Amino acid sequence: MIKQMKYFQAVVRYQNFTKAAEECYISQSAISQQIQALEKELGIQLLQREKRKISLTTAGEYFYRKSLVIVSDFDRLCSETKRLAKGVEHELTIGYLRHYRGIELKEAITEFNVKCPEVFLQLVQGTHEELYDYLRNGKADVVLSDLRRKPSEQYVNYFLTNGYVYAELAINNPLAQLETITVNDLKNTPIILIAPQHQKHNEEIFYREYLGVKSDFIYAENLEEAHLMVVSNKGYFPIEFNQPPAESKIVKYVPIIHKDKQVYRKYYAFWRADTTKDYIEEFAAILKPYFPE
Repeated sequence: MIKQMKYFQAVVRYQNFTKAAEECYISQSAISQQIQALEKELGIQLLQREKRKISLTTAGEYFYRKSLVIVSDFDRLCSETKRLAKGVEHELTIGYLRHYRGIELKEAITEFNVKCPEVFLQLVQGTHEELYDYLRNGKADVVLSDLRRKPSEQYVNYFLTNGYVYAELAINNPLAQLETITVNDLKNTPIILIAPQHQKHNEEIFYREYLGVKSDFIYAENLEEAHLMVVSNKGYFPIEFNQPPAESKIVKYVPIIHKDKQVYRKYYAFWRADTTKDYIEEFAAILKPYFPE
């Protein structure tokens, strides 16, 4: 019945037997017969067929919603059972920055899961230094992070994009009226960072040296707290975008400028050059197009 449910779901999704049959790699007559067999077994009508129009009966709507849950659970059950039986043959751990807020990684993971369903993915997050340690100690296979060190031949440095730095400020902060801003303009406004206690010192050194930050540092536990601190006018949050951010009614994103140019950071996917792990390069190739040049 699981296979029949999948056929039924395809027909509902496309509202068309021909397109559903193409997706399921069977003939139109075969998928029609399977739906009829499903209805016969249940003893109810699931679909109303009127000329070329297909619609769900009341019972069909209920069955469709519940079948989506059942099929999803069944697929996950099969996948986990096979993985336990075989052992974890293919596992990939991906690390990303705590302050990352883009959708590129989500999109790449979605595509990768479709192309490589046999690979078990795990995700870890951290500061730049934590991600470097994860990679160095084998706790992550590939990490997405900014480049803070001179590139090493021990690692593959796979360029993804430039992240242009903005100061996220509350819309009612007077500094939000500026079209561009410098760290000197922000010297009396605390900078908000996300970092655990043991990494705060490293983060402060980086922002002092890289951005020339002169203001005080205050810390958030996570990205949501950092944004709430901004709208509460406690400081500004340095945030990167590949492209100019969308307008907001509660915050303003002001480009941070140094020597008449907007500050940016280079982002890469990093992995060990001597790794024998499968699928890293395949994942990186899927990830790259989601980041604009």
